Amino acid sequence: MRELIKKDQIVTIIPHDFKDTNKGKVTDVSLEGFSMELKYIPRGLLQNNVCDFYSMTNNGYLYFESYIKEVQGNTVSIANPKKHRFLQRRKYTRIKFLENLELEHEGTIHHVQTLDLSAGGMKLKTKENINIEYAYRVCIKLNDEIEVNCKYQLIRVEKNNDGEYIISGQFTGLSNVDKMSLVQFCMKKSMESANK
Repeated sequence: MRELIKKDQIVTIIPHDFKDTNKGKVTDVSLEGFSMELKYIPRGLLQNNVCDFYSMTNNGYLYFESYIKEVQGNTVSIANPKKHRFLQRRKYTRIKFLENLELEHEGTIHHVQTLDLSAGGMKLKTKENINIEYAYRVCIKLNDEIEVNCKYQLIRVEKNNDGEYIISGQFTGLSNVDKMSLVQFCMKKSMESANK
């Protein structure tokens, strides 16, 4: 683990309940695991709880699953994971995501179909000519329990040979919970695709 996790590295911890997501700085690394000083009071992070861990490294976005060995105040000790993987070098994992959505601005609704999704933004297509100057409200349903509501700012619009507009854009106004929900959702889907 010493070659993956280093002292002062920032690591995000995501338990099964996204609302208890936390992050912190690595304070110690040993052969058995590592310790972290958390930014927030560790609500919902209990001893022996299995959580997902993410950290940006020089080799890309590191992901692993492990359990909490000990919680003392804002310090947690984490067991060495059995395995890990580097997901990709970009900041957020991008997945294929085909859903029909609505973009809304001041009462005007545009019907679009998503092509891909990440925690940073999404690519979509539509037959409607959409004004690139506006930020649009969007609701993205990830599953029966989780939906993300935020603003979507268009960055690039191209017209393809079928007369459809291909739009790339980024999310703005995402809450921490929504961002972590998107990160978790995209990571899980990416891993499911890789394991097929």
